[in-house]
Amino acid sequence: TFSFSESCTGGLSSSKITNVPGSSSVFEGGFITYSNNLKTKYLNVKDETLKAYGAVSEQTALEMAEGTLKSLNTDIAISWSGIAGPGGGTLERPIGTLALGWACKNGISGSNIQQSNGTRFQLKNRFSEIGLRKLLSIIEVI
Repeated sequence: TFSFSESCTGGLSSSKITNVPGSSSVFEGGFITYSNNLKTKYLNVKDETLKAYGAVSEQTALEMAEGTLKSLNTDIAISWSGIAGPGGGTLERPIGTLALGWACKNGISGSNIQQSNGTRFQLKNRFSEIGLRKLLSIIEVI
């Protein structure tokens, strides 16, 4: 089973999964935690992590995935936090930055930062696809 915590994708990844008939047998659901407040309240992302590294960071994405895994008791959790623009980018974290996290009951976990280009709509779709591809790669391993 798997679950999601989505920030920058705003539920898009969950929507893509639920478009597939029979997905309810493996997809438990997830969280849309657009604000830092919800990341801490529902996913147990530490305030210290957000202050030290920001919402769009490997550390935050990993804590989001771990919190989702624990809260929803699934085998795999994927998290997205990013900057889709057109505003919000910085020199350190420009528009098109995605922090992707994953956590699994078997102990596999991690996170990374990726860069993409495009409009807000294109970026949200690319971010979603990147996370869904990560989900597939994890399923192939476990």
